[in-house]
Parts: sequence; structure tokens; C-alpha cells
Amino acid sequence: MLLRELSLLDRDGGRRGDLRIVDGELAAVGDLEPWRDEAVLDLRGTVALPGLVDAHVHFSLSGERTVDEVVSMTDAELALVEARNARKTLEAGVTGVRAMGARGVDVRVRDRIDAGDVPGPRTVANCRSITATGGHGHHLGREIDGPDDARRAVREGAKRGAEFVKFMATGGVTTPGTDPDAVALTDDELDALVDEAHRRGMHAATHAHGAAGVKAAVHAGVDTVEHGTFLDDEAIDLLLREDVTLVPTLSAPYHIVRNVDAATADVRRKTERVYERHIESFRDAVEAGVRIAGGTDAGTPFNVHGANAAEVEFMTEYGMEPLAAIDAMTATAADTIGLAGAGTLEPGTHADLLLCDGDPTEDPTALNDPAVVLKGGEVVAGGDRETRRALEDASAAEPSPGDGSVAARN
Repeated sequence: MLLRELSLLDRDGGRRGDLRIVDGELAAVGDLEPWRDEAVLDLRGTVALPGLVDAHVHFSLSGERTVDEVVSMTDAELALVEARNARKTLEAGVTGVRAMGARGVDVRVRDRIDAGDVPGPRTVANCRSITATGGHGHHLGREIDGPDDARRAVREGAKRGAEFVKFMATGGVTTPGTDPDAVALTDDELDALVDEAHRRGMHAATHAHGAAGVKAAVHAGVDTVEHGTFLDDEAIDLLLREDVTLVPTLSAPYHIVRNVDAATADVRRKTERVYERHIESFRDAVEAGVRIAGGTDAGTPFNVHGANAAEVEFMTEYGMEPLAAIDAMTATAADTIGLAGAGTLEPGTHADLLLCDGDPTEDPTALNDPAVVLKGGEVVAGGDRETRRALEDASAAEPSPGDGSVAARN
């Protein structure tokens, strides 16, 4: 199938071009001539970019005020919630995610998505977040005490199919009794967590709001820092020197502030403390040249799945160039989480595409209502029914791979 006269947009910038989709992949990109019997669709005026990649989501959460209801769910109930949220995420144009883990259900939902049983984005999954006893996220996480227990927790996750490790270096906004600015794990525990993850070929992500927690995790060798709310100059210098990626999750505090009257008193108090400081830290990191990967923290209070593209708006509003913000939530996010074949419009990558009526470098809100979403070359969502139908008809008209005429076309 050949899509012609598109405005192509990825980390290389914008340009006019065509896309050839064969067997779910981008077979060719550029100024292309149709093959014999190839279905051709003229999409002049449409902007095509890679499907978004969200480097930080919680499929187990749905924007609830607290996690109380989720904690009481059985694993079967939680799996249904995750499947629903995965579908919403895909329909919003997010074709790749890193799922941060909850009682091991994320890895099962990932497997069902891969098998084609559940519609959802390509998923890099964690098993359970690792936290100090009584620490942030302990309700759905794995509590540890000491470096030996830390290693055991990593091994348990690897055994159950986790592709990375996430641990809580500091307290959090949504867990009562924890302080976002306070370090929650010892240096020995941090060293053990990162070392064991790397020994098993897994990358290590840390939840860290406070500068001291960020610095401790970076000294331990962590690969990504989630949030980075209270960064200081030393923390930013460390992120740069050690080539650590920041996943700022700007959506999370924004949605709490917008719904502050409905938030719990504890969450409200903490958010008032972190909101402006979070934006300031992000701006400082961007100005310094820290690598940024887009992630929303979707599922946290009032931060629902399906609104993921707003993170590009926030990154742009708070200091990134529009193209850099789009790159952060496509190619850089895919590279950061180890999602191969995603985030760019290069031949040989997945035909995971977002087709928009407007140019998101001029107006990021164009990403909020995509005309068409494709995953693996198949239409999965989109508000433009006419274009969706034309793409579906063109795909159905393509000769099958076993048809002898296919080889003769090129």
C-alpha cells in the first residue's frame, strides 16, 4: 500500500514524501513510484508522524482520586482494567508505552497484546515497582529491606517477565506518609537494584522527586529518572555527565492542580509544594541539554488514559522546541525504553503512524484528535471516517504475500 503526498514529520523534521507499507512495516520512504497492482492513496495535506511513545504509564490506575479501590481488586479484575486502559491509549495515537508495573499484571497484559488478544500499544512492561517497606507505591509494589532483598526483588521480576526495573528512590505525592523530597532507599539498596537489573540485561528506572534521591540513583547507575521535581544544579550536571534520561511526567501534577478540590488533603498539600518547582526543574534541565523522554504518568489522580498527547503541549509550553517535544515522545522515548522499530519514519520500522489534519509543530493540539491511527499498518482508530475507510479498503485490496504478483511489482 502506497500513501502519497504526505507531509512527513519525525526527528529529522518536516518534508514532503510518500510511505510504502508492506506486511506491517514501512518498506520505503521518499518520492516513490507505485508498483503494479499496488493500492495507492493520495493523502495530500495530511501530516504523518510516528505513533506516540509514552515512557511512563500505569495501566492499573484510571485517574482515581486514591488507589484504595484498585488495591482491593483481584488480579482478574485488574487485568480487565488494564486491558481497557491499553485500548484507550492506543486509540489516542500512542502505539508504544512503558508500563510501570502493578502486581505482575502488566506483563500478562503485554503478552496478550503481543498475541493479538487485546488491542493496545506495543508495551515494555515491569512486574512490580520496588519500594522501601511502607514507601511510595507500597500498595501495589514489592517492599524491600536491605541489598539482598533488593536483589531478590529484581530476580523475582525477571522471573515473571519484567523487561525493566522501577524503584522508588524517594517518597511520592500520592502515598500518604511519604515525603517526595526525602530519600527512601539506602545507597547499598540502590547499588544492588541497579547492578542486579543490569546483570540481567534490564534497564533501571527510578521514581525520584528530590535532588538527593536523584543524585543517589544516578551515582548507582540508573538509566532513567522519573519526575525529577526538585532538581538542583548538581543533579542536572550528574544527569548530563552520566547520560541519564529524564522522564518529567508534567501531566501528573497538572491534572491534580486542575482538580485540586477533589484531591485528598495529603495530595493537595504535596502538589501545592511541587507543582511550580517541577516546571522550574524541567525548564532548567531542558536549558542545560538533559535528554528528555516524554511520559505522562497516566493513571495517576485525574490523569486519565487517552489524554497522553497533552504531554507534548506541556513540554512545549515549558521550554522545549515543538519538534524536540515531538521527538521526546516518539524516537527518544522509544530509544529510552528499548522499543525497537518505533518512533521514526525509517524503512524497516513498524508502520505505526499518526495521521493528523494539522501540523503539530505549529499547534501541538493537533495530536489530541488524530484523523487516523495505524499500528502495524492496520487502522485501529481515528476521527476521520472517510480516510479510515479509504485506508481499510486500500489495505484489503493489497495482494497477499503469497500472491505471485507481489514479487513482480517491485
